[in-house]
Amino acid sequence: MGLAADLGYAYPRPSRFQRLVQAFAASRVGGALTPRTLVPLDRIVDRLTRGRVSLPLVLAGLPVLDLVTVGAKSGLPRPTHVIAVPFEDTLALLGTNFGQPRTPAWVVNLEHHPQATVGYAGATRPVVARPAAAAERASITQQAAAVFAGAAAYERRAEGARRVRVFVLEPG
Repeated sequence: MGLAADLGYAYPRPSRFQRLVQAFAASRVGGALTPRTLVPLDRIVDRLTRGRVSLPLVLAGLPVLDLVTVGAKSGLPRPTHVIAVPFEDTLALLGTNFGQPRTPAWVVNLEHHPQATVGYAGATRPVVARPAAAAERASITQQAAAVFAGAAAYERRAEGARRVRVFVLEPG
């Protein structure tokens, strides 16, 4: 039994409305607005519902993984929500940052401190993140695009500014 199965992390079949939300989020405008609107609203909803509801799951059919990294500079716990990709018997993370030119902070944190904690649906597990090998990266990005078209669009937009980092999570 791998990490994805252990956590019960799986993608539900999105509704027509959720597919429309995904298409908007994948667009250039959606990629710019989502981190400024959905992310802060999701933090509020997460706090109010004590983690039982996430806006990406409700609105776009995308399950949210709770990732707690160690701050690269501060050494303090840094919680964030990410969308993971089931890969083989584990999970993978893509640092797309909605296609924005800046690398997400959680990526920098994992590069400095690969030990982290992930949680989903009340289950929490320690993990170690490692950079994906070239063959793994190709498979992960293909799998990500299959479950959310925005993943490929985000990676294409980020290409000119930076390289999107991809991590494989292993039990820690």
